[in-house]
Amino acid sequence: MEQTTTVTEFVYYADMFGTAVFAISGALAAGRLRMDPFGVTVLAAVTAIGGGTIRDTILGAQPVFWITDTTYIWVVLLTALMVMLLVRCPRRLSGKWFQLADAFGLALFTVIGAQKALAYGASPLIAVMMGVMTGVVGGMIRDVLCREIPLVLRKEIYATASIVGGILYTISLEYQVAQVPAMIIAMVGALAIRVSAIYWRLSLPAFELNGDHHD
Repeated sequence: MEQTTTVTEFVYYADMFGTAVFAISGALAAGRLRMDPFGVTVLAAVTAIGGGTIRDTILGAQPVFWITDTTYIWVVLLTALMVMLLVRCPRRLSGKWFQLADAFGLALFTVIGAQKALAYGASPLIAVMMGVMTGVVGGMIRDVLCREIPLVLRKEIYATASIVGGILYTISLEYQVAQVPAMIIAMVGALAIRVSAIYWRLSLPAFELNGDHHD
């Protein structure tokens, strides 16, 4: 029981860390577009908790997680405030270490999303979809609000890492792997793919139509 409590606490605090990292990403995007404090806060919030909000809405998990636990809101607000007050050079928060932190958040959010979907009786396929939604949809909303093509819809290997993580998690549970090892396997798999893409600049091939030729 004590070990289960320790794991639960670790996941919770890691979730808060991931929320803060995603909020920083949203706040920086707002700063690049010279938004006011409200705009910064909105982009930080949708990036950090947007995916989980849509996930809970689809699953019928009411109220959504940040209404039940307002700590998520405070983390977003404080993170946005700190970015506005302390960050004057966005490049300091766009290096490799931040990308690694973001990759960790992606992997963790994927597992948490899949875990919650399974807890609500969803099939493994839907659990993978909910995991991916938790990990990437917040960033998609951020990019749309910034009038950019979402990162996950371009060649960047981002959603792919989340998909692999969700698949590894659900398959591990199907083969009767315990909860904690299944989480570790899924997170390591997602992290390995995302980190490899960062360091070796890997990307998926783009689908491109040749507009000069018509049938």
